[in-house]
Amino acid sequence: MYDVAIIGSGPAGYTAAIRAGQWGLKTCLIEKDAKLGGTCLHVGCIPTKALLFNAEIWDHLKAAQEFGIEGVDARKLNWGAIQQRKNKIVTKHAKGLEFLMRKNKVETLAGYGRLTGPAKDGVFSVEVSPAGSAGGQSTRIQARKVILATGSEARMLPGLQPDARVLTNIEILSLEAIPKSLVVVGAGAVGVEFASIYRSFDAEVTILEMLPRMVPVEDEDISKELARAYRKRGINFHTSAKVEKVEKTKTGVAVTFSVEGKAQTVEAEKILIAVGRKPRTENIGLEKTRIKPDRGFLKVNEWMQTEEPGIYAIGDIVAGLPQLAHSGAMEGIVAVAHIAGKPEKPINPLHIPNCTYCEPQIGSVGLTEAKAREQGREIKVGKFPFAGNSKASIVGSHEGFIKVVADVKYEEILGVHIIGPSATELIAEAVTAMELEATAQDLMWTIHAHPTLSEAMLDAANSVDGIAINV
Repeated sequence: MYDVAIIGSGPAGYTAAIRAGQWGLKTCLIEKDAKLGGTCLHVGCIPTKALLFNAEIWDHLKAAQEFGIEGVDARKLNWGAIQQRKNKIVTKHAKGLEFLMRKNKVETLAGYGRLTGPAKDGVFSVEVSPAGSAGGQSTRIQARKVILATGSEARMLPGLQPDARVLTNIEILSLEAIPKSLVVVGAGAVGVEFASIYRSFDAEVTILEMLPRMVPVEDEDISKELARAYRKRGINFHTSAKVEKVEKTKTGVAVTFSVEGKAQTVEAEKILIAVGRKPRTENIGLEKTRIKPDRGFLKVNEWMQTEEPGIYAIGDIVAGLPQLAHSGAMEGIVAVAHIAGKPEKPINPLHIPNCTYCEPQIGSVGLTEAKAREQGREIKVGKFPFAGNSKASIVGSHEGFIKVVADVKYEEILGVHIIGPSATELIAEAVTAMELEATAQDLMWTIHAHPTLSEAMLDAANSVDGIAINV
C-alpha cells in the first residue's frame, strides 16, 4: 500500500516522487523504460542542449582569430566524441536520479502502469505489466492517490514513419554522421534548435513553417530578429509553407511544399519532423474512470486534480499548460503539496518562462505586446539592444534585445522578451520580478553589477519610460 503511485518518471514524475519522499509519503514510481528520466533526459532537453553547447564552441573556434587565437584553422570535428560526451552527460544524470530515489525512499517499479478504475474504499489499484506489453506477468499495486505523468511523443506528418531519413527528436540525436543537408518541418523550439545545431556544423538547413513566422508563440519582434539572424547564418526558411509531399530519393528525401499556392521542392539528406508533441494517454486505463481526454490531453483544476477524485495529472499530458519540463516539474510539486496537505500555490501560466536554446538564444515570460493589446491593456513598451551592453561586446555577441511590456497605470510588468546572449539565463530575473509583482520602476531601482549581460535588463526597464542610460 502506497500513499501515492506515480506513472512516468520524466521531469514531472521524478520531481513529484522526490517531493513526496521528502514529505514522508510512501511513494511508488512506475516507469516503462529501462531508465528513469523520460524524454527530456534521454531524447530531449538534455542531449539537445549538450549538442548546442558543442555547436557554440565550434562557432567560437571559427571566429578564433577575432579573439587573438591562432593556429586553429586545422580544427577537426570528431562527431563520435561529441556523441560520447552527450551520452555520458545523460548517463550521469540518469544514475543521479536513481540515487535520488534511494535517498528519498521512493520505490521504483519497472513496467507499464495502467489504471483499473476508480478508488474502492479510498484505494486505487494500478496494474503494472512488463515492458508495456499486454502479455506477461502483470502485478497490481495499491495506492491512496495516483499521479499520471506519462509524457508525450513527437507528432508525425500523415503517411510518414520515422526511419534513417525521416527523423524525430529521437533519431536526430543518434545520427552516426552529420548530414550535409537537412530539412526541418516546424519552426517551434525543437525545429529552430536543431536547425541551429546542424548549421553550426556546416549542414545546409532549410526550415518549413506552416504559420506566418518562426517561433510563432513568441513576441513578433523576437520572430523578426530570429529571422534576421538566421538569414545572416545562412539558414534558409519558408513561412506560411505547407508540406505537400515527402519522397525518398537515391541520396535522401525530396520535399514538396507550397507557399501561397506556389509549389516548390527542396532536396536534402534528412528531414526532421518537428511539428509538436502529442500526449501519451492511450492505453492507461482512462476509459475505466471519469476522466474524459480532450484530444488526448487531460483537464485539471489548479491543484492538478482530474475529474476522477484522487487521480492527478502533470506534465505534457495536461490541457492548457505548456509542454515544458520546468512547467511539469512545478505541476508535480503542486500536486504533491495538495496530496500531503502542505502549503500550496497554484501555477500562474503567465509566469512560466519559455526558453529556446538556438543561436541567438530566446527567453520569454508573460504577455507578448500583441496579446496585451488584444486584452485591451493600456501598455508601454521598453526595448534595449544588446549592442549597448559592454559585456555583450566582450563576449562577442551583441545582437538582439530585451523587450519589456508594462502596464501604463502602475507599470506592472506584463511580459519580458529576450533574444540574444544567455537569454535563457537572463529570463529568470524577469520571472522572479513578475512572481513578486514587481514593476518596471522596481527593476529601474535595482542595482545590477557592471559589466554584466544582466545590466541589459536594467536598461530595458529604464527604456519603458524612455530613459535608458546606454542607448
